[in-house]
Amino acid sequence: MKKILSKAGVFFRSQPVLVIAFFAAAATMIAVPPDGKYPGYCNRTVLIELFALMAAVAGLRSIGVFDAATKYILQKTGNLRNLGRVLILICFFSAMFVTNDVALITFVPLTLLVYRGITDEKSRILTIVLETAAANMGSMMTPIGNPQNLFIYDEFGLTAGDFVKTMLPAGSVSLICLMLLSFLIPASPCSAPAAAEVKIQKGKASVYTALFVLCLAAVFRLVPDYFCLIGAVAAALICDISLLKKVDYALLATFVCFFVFVGNIARIDAVSEFFSRILSGREMLVSVGLSQVISNVPAAVMLAGFTDKGKALLLGVNIGGLGTIIASLASLISFQFYRKAEGAKPGKYMLAFTAVSIAMLAVLLPFELIIQSL
Repeated sequence: MKKILSKAGVFFRSQPVLVIAFFAAAATMIAVPPDGKYPGYCNRTVLIELFALMAAVAGLRSIGVFDAATKYILQKTGNLRNLGRVLILICFFSAMFVTNDVALITFVPLTLLVYRGITDEKSRILTIVLETAAANMGSMMTPIGNPQNLFIYDEFGLTAGDFVKTMLPAGSVSLICLMLLSFLIPASPCSAPAAAEVKIQKGKASVYTALFVLCLAAVFRLVPDYFCLIGAVAAALICDISLLKKVDYALLATFVCFFVFVGNIARIDAVSEFFSRILSGREMLVSVGLSQVISNVPAAVMLAGFTDKGKALLLGVNIGGLGTIIASLASLISFQFYRKAEGAKPGKYMLAFTAVSIAMLAVLLPFELIIQSL
C-alpha cells in the first residue's frame, strides 16, 4: 500500500493538472452519467493536431536542429546582456512555432550550461526569468504557439488574419517590455561554452520538416486534420519509432478530461447560467484571473463553452500566462531546471519571477483593456 501511495504521490507531483482534470471530469459524470453525447465533447481536430505537432518538434529536436541553430547564434554574443537578449529573442520567436514548452526545454538548460563558469547568480536568475516570459508571450502570437491557442483557434473558427490582428498589439508590447527589462542584466564579458560539432541527418530532417509543414497546413485548414495523424505515424515508422514515445500524452489526456468536464457542466443548467453570467462582458478579466489559479490551458477549455467572445478569451488566457508560477505550466519547466542546478537559490528565483511577471501583467492587461474599449 505504501508503495502504491508513493507512486501515486510521484504521479500527482509530476502531472498535477491531469490529476485534477481527471477528478473534475469524474465528479461531473455523477451529475451527468455517460451517454451518447459524450463523444461529441472532444475536439478531435485539436487532439490530432497537437499530437502531430509534438511529434514533429520532438523529431527535429532529436536530430540536433535546435542545438545547431543555438550554437551558431551564441557564437555571436560577447557579454551577458547580449547573451540574455539573444536567448530572450530566441525563446520569443521560436515559441511561435515549437511551443513555449519546447522553447524552454531547449534553451533553459543551455543557459544553465553557459552560466556554469559565471558566478553572477542575479544575472542567471534574471536571464531565465526573462526567457520564460519571452516563451510564454512569443507563443501567443501564432495558433500553434501553445495548446490554448490551437484550441481557441479551432473552437471559434478564427482565421489567420483574425488571430494576428488580435494578438499583435499585446505581443509587440510584451517584446518591448522584455527588451527594456534586459537592461537589468549587466554587460559583463562572457563566451559560449565549447560544444561538439552537430551533424544533422538530412534525410530525417526532411521528413520531420515535411511533417511540421503538414501540421501547419492542417492548422490553417488547407488539408484535413487526419493527414497530420497519418503523417506523424508515417514519420515515426520511416525515421524513428521511439518518436511516438516523446509525445506528451499527459497533455492530450488532460484535454480529454477537461472536454468531458466542460461538456458535462454545460448540461447542468444552474452551472451553465452561472458561468455565462459572470463571463458576459468580462471575458478577458475572468480568464486572466482563472488562469492564475488553474493555469491558462484548462482555463481556456473550461471557459470556451460559456462565451462566444473567442478573441477576448484568447487574449485573456495568454496574458493570463503572466502572474503566478502556475498561470502557465511552461513556467514550471524553467523553475524545475533552475531548482536542480548547482548553487540554485529557489527563493530568489521566485521573487524575481513574480516581480517580472506581475509587472508585465500590470502593463499588458490595462493596455489591452484600453485597446478593446476603443
